[in-house]
Amino acid sequence: MKISDKKREKILSQIVDFLFLSFPEPRFTSLIAQEIARDEEFVKKLLIDLKSKKLVKEVKKSPKGIDYLRRSRWKLTDETYSIYKKGQH
Repeated sequence: MKISDKKREKILSQIVDFLFLSFPEPRFTSLIAQEIARDEEFVKKLLIDLKSKKLVKEVKKSPKGIDYLRRSRWKLTDETYSIYKKGQH
């Protein structure tokens, strides 16, 4: 099933909004998917797309410094956060 580019952009915006509100705390893919009511695999593809545009950063380690084998957490890059914060005012 193909979604329109307009809907895809709205979903990307929802992801960025959620990550902005939780900044600087990185969030798991599953939590992001739950918050925006979308499938985890679809959200992961979108997050990877945002990562390629350097809008989000993937965190592959736990807070204790242990590498995740199958999970990822995501957060906005510092540049994206500062630009987004300026747009809020």
